[in-house]
Amino acid sequence: MRSAIKRPSDEETNLSGFQLFKKLTEEEFTRLNYEKTCSLYKKGTIIYREGSRLTGFFCVTRGIIKIFKTGIDGKEQIIRFAKKGEIIAYRSLLSQELACTTAKVIDDAALCHVPYQTLLYLIQNNWQFSHHMLQIVCRELREANDYITDIAQKTVRERLAEVLLLLKENFELDNQNTLQISLTREELANMVGTATESVIRLLSEFKSDKLIELQGRKIKFLDTPALTRVANL
Repeated sequence: MRSAIKRPSDEETNLSGFQLFKKLTEEEFTRLNYEKTCSLYKKGTIIYREGSRLTGFFCVTRGIIKIFKTGIDGKEQIIRFAKKGEIIAYRSLLSQELACTTAKVIDDAALCHVPYQTLLYLIQNNWQFSHHMLQIVCRELREANDYITDIAQKTVRERLAEVLLLLKENFELDNQNTLQISLTREELANMVGTATESVIRLLSEFKSDKLIELQGRKIKFLDTPALTRVANL
């Protein structure tokens, strides 16, 4: 399942920048570094599949990972994207359940795998680490609740505008105001929870309204305040 391109660089194996590990003691951080395993993954690689048994969680040190669930019709429902400094696969690990999502690399990535026993040791021995992990779980639960509310109460047009703003917040813009993540129209539709054709039509409308500019998969923001109003935030 792993597709190693080359050995990860020192920067790609360094977890000191992760907020989750800031409160570890020197001894705990040494143990974390000793027990982790870091690898490089090519675009398109599946890190783990829905329904698989996880042996640890992953720290993303480079690239972008798509986290999604598969519906009964085989259609993807994108849950979120993980980037540098974020962790994935920890909720199923904490609950000792099979993976409830699939993780796929959409931009060549480097990840460090931390075994379950290491996680358990840190939780049992460092309450600040445990508290921080609980905060991450609660934040994701709030985001899930917000998504459910949006699906029930917002129009597809509003949801698409909100998704674009969310991507802008998470991945920022370059000096040309272009979104720093390249997604297919289908992936955008899977985030919004609608048909691909609807997203294509609405993006064209946003372009006509001079809210955005489209350059293939790239999306350039022209009027963020107006897009915020469309999103009804």
